[in-house]
Amino acid sequence: MRHDASAAAVERGQYPDAVTPWEDPAWREAALGWAEHGLAAHGLRTTRRLVVRLRPWSVLVRMTAEGEPDVWFKAGPAGGAGGAFEAGLAEALARWVPGHVLKPLAVDDARGWSLLPHGGTLFRDALRQDSSGERAWEEPLRQYAAVQRALGPRAGEMGRLGVPDARMAVLPSTFDRLVEENAALDPATRTALRELRPRFQGWCDELAATGIPDSLDHCDLHDGQFFTPGPGRYTFFDWGDAAVSHPFCSLLVPLRTAAERYGPQALPRLRDAYLDPWTDTGLTPAELRRAVSVACRLGAVGRACSWGRLFPGTGEAPGAAESARWLRELLAEPVLR
Repeated sequence: MRHDASAAAVERGQYPDAVTPWEDPAWREAALGWAEHGLAAHGLRTTRRLVVRLRPWSVLVRMTAEGEPDVWFKAGPAGGAGGAFEAGLAEALARWVPGHVLKPLAVDDARGWSLLPHGGTLFRDALRQDSSGERAWEEPLRQYAAVQRALGPRAGEMGRLGVPDARMAVLPSTFDRLVEENAALDPATRTALRELRPRFQGWCDELAATGIPDSLDHCDLHDGQFFTPGPGRYTFFDWGDAAVSHPFCSLLVPLRTAAERYGPQALPRLRDAYLDPWTDTGLTPAELRRAVSVACRLGAVGRACSWGRLFPGTGEAPGAAESARWLRELLAEPVLR
């Protein structure tokens, strides 16, 4: 069956000039054919209604499955662009922490393709009906921390799947590379970051000394990155920015999101909810909180790295500019002391 791209509604957001493989008819034909084959393996058939979201880092196609909730085809940058690991990681996570992550209907590791089911109500949408304020974040953060604890022994396997390495032992060299290679950094900021290097090394050493094992850092855990399929249940997805790192680095984005919505006074409560599953690690509450403060600084490097995972041909913008913005965060006060 030939797929007519003109029948699809295409949304490019803030990236009207995004370079993606969707514009290649042969790629599009292969991708949609693969997705339909994956649906057929589950006894599903797609109709012709397609909604396409194009970004410099992903192609996301919403497809109507006949008689069933919509499904999504997702493609990230394959080859040497650094994002092909997401499909294989999502498949592995569904085995390692079932019920806590979105389970793909099909994956193609080599091409970085995945076919994803409907996941229920997005947490962002659920928040619109929730009057509990920042407390609504407490249970998802507890459950996410529990997932990270369960995944700690899998850090080596995640590395072999191609998940980027952002462990404390390698983060200083990553920092050096980003600072020297980013063309969007102005000279004054580059100088300030170079001068920060000894303190940065100290933060990495301090966090490594906590003894908490490396695990999966989502790197972009905002309110649009997990579903609420039932009361008190949460399933996490969208691992394209992920890295193997100190788990507490994951708190940077949700705490920033909560601060913008509820104000900084909400953050200690959410930090402590996240730390509930870590209270048996042998660290005191004060030591755990200090570790969060340090990790929320270092998490900016993971965010800076993620902007390098774009489709080939995208060029410096917007990756370099966004990466530079996150590097500048290292010079600011942490989101939570």
